[in-house]
Amino acid sequence: QVQLVESGGGLVQTGGSLRLSCAATTTTSSINTMDWYRQAPGKEREWVARVTQYTTAYADPVKGRFTISRDNAKATVYLQMNSLKPEDTGVYYCRFWFSDNSNYWGKGTLVTVSL
Repeated sequence: QVQLVESGGGLVQTGGSLRLSCAATTTTSSINTMDWYRQAPGKEREWVARVTQYTTAYADPVKGRFTISRDNAKATVYLQMNSLKPEDTGVYYCRFWFSDNSNYWGKGTLVTVSL
C-alpha cells in the first residue's frame, strides 16, 4: 500500500519561508503527476501547485512565491514557500497520480503564518 508522508510544516512569521516535502513510502508504478493542496480553517481544500515530468503549474494566489519541484529517484515532491502571508495558513496535502491511474493523498502537514 502506497503511503505519502509530508513534512516541513510549522509556525513562521509573515514574510518567512518554509519548505515542505512529501515522499512515497513505496511505489506501485511510475509517478506521473504530483500535486500540493491546502485547506484553511473553515474553508474547502484548494489546489496549490502541480508538477509533471515536464511542467509546473500554480494557483494564482501563490504564483511568484511558491516553487514546486520533484526528485524522481526519491519519489519526493517539494514545495518551497517564500514571502508567506497569514492567508497561506492551513493544512497542506500532497497527492500523487501514478501511471496505473491510482492516486494517493498524504495526511497533511500544518503551516501557520503569524502576523
